Amino acid sequence: MRVGKIITAVCIMLVAGLMLFGCGGEEEKSAETQKATTPIKVGGLIDLSGPTSSVGRPYAEGLKAGVLYVNEQGGIEGHPIKFDLQDTAYNVQQGLSLYKKMVNSDHVVCIQGFGSAVTEALIRSLAKDKIPDLSASYSAHLTDPKKAPYNFFIAADYSTQLRAALKYFYSSWKKDRAPKLAFIYPDHPYGLAPLAGGKAFAKELGFDIVGEANVSLKAIDATTELLSLKELAPDFCWIGGTTPSTSVILKSAKNIGMTDTVFFSNIWGSDENLPKLAGEDANGAYSNQSAAIYGQDVPGMKVIEKLTNNVPQMTHFTRGFVSILVMAEGMKRAAANGPVTGETIKTSLETLRGFNPMGLSPLISYFPDDHRPNMAVFIYVIKDGKLTFVKEEILARRAEWLGH
Repeated sequence: MRVGKIITAVCIMLVAGLMLFGCGGEEEKSAETQKATTPIKVGGLIDLSGPTSSVGRPYAEGLKAGVLYVNEQGGIEGHPIKFDLQDTAYNVQQGLSLYKKMVNSDHVVCIQGFGSAVTEALIRSLAKDKIPDLSASYSAHLTDPKKAPYNFFIAADYSTQLRAALKYFYSSWKKDRAPKLAFIYPDHPYGLAPLAGGKAFAKELGFDIVGEANVSLKAIDATTELLSLKELAPDFCWIGGTTPSTSVILKSAKNIGMTDTVFFSNIWGSDENLPKLAGEDANGAYSNQSAAIYGQDVPGMKVIEKLTNNVPQMTHFTRGFVSILVMAEGMKRAAANGPVTGETIKTSLETLRGFNPMGLSPLISYFPDDHRPNMAVFIYVIKDGKLTFVKEEILARRAEWLGH
């Protein structure tokens, strides 16, 4: 009897041990699975409200679609991207506060930024925290790693865009005098950023710079500002605002009889909404772009059309989508060599050479000493109420232009 009790006790202990072993194995397996799918956290600092929200919102939708696409494709080596999109409301202090929370509390490894004011205010913090920021602020000085080591973007910088447009117009100029040029811009970092570089290149080409005017992003009429320019009879006027302010400028210009002037805008100053806002006055206005328009025959457009159920999106949407593709490529290269951190993402992005974001934008390359993504700009014109492709203008990667 006693022997039987001992055998029974031993059996119970063996079974219990096996159960514990099994439970322990399941816990270990669960932990490994959880580790393999731990999300990679990314912050989004976008103007979803305020004077630049008309372009910020479609850009943000492109970012979200890009994250959805990357995650559907398996994420980053099995790790999904967790995207925390927040509204900076065109307010620097709000943007800085949101950034601190994202980095210190949420532990993001990368930022998808937007406006120039917030982006420039973050330069030192990004470098200190070693957090890359792929922004939609294309100011030239952000391309110089000596000044902004953790800043990247996917479009040619504002100065390169302006230079490309000037090259296009000057090469097509047929009259036997210098073409007259004027600048219209808001008193804002975005509007001011390309002026020095653009003016210098205009003089180099042979333009006669005759004047400039300041028009607010919130303007509802620009007659007063444009009257002085009308008397100078510029052949070309560059507009450095956003689509709503561009529409105000175009309508005011036509109202006062500036019918012989060719207007061309920065990348945020013209999009699919311009003909809706300015009507017939938008026809003939040129713009710089860096991404395919909806429905364009490039491989990546099929992906976007599927994600959006064939509902047309603005060109800003496409740029947001491309920004995520570029970020994801940097993350994948980082993951192939070790942990995905802000520092490894930066180093990996600097290895990109001719990266093709499915044909949605010009090829992208970054270098440790040069963060200019490319020197290519798409020239579009509003024709019959639609953005119509004219030409891709490609400039040399001149060393003296880096950061200017």
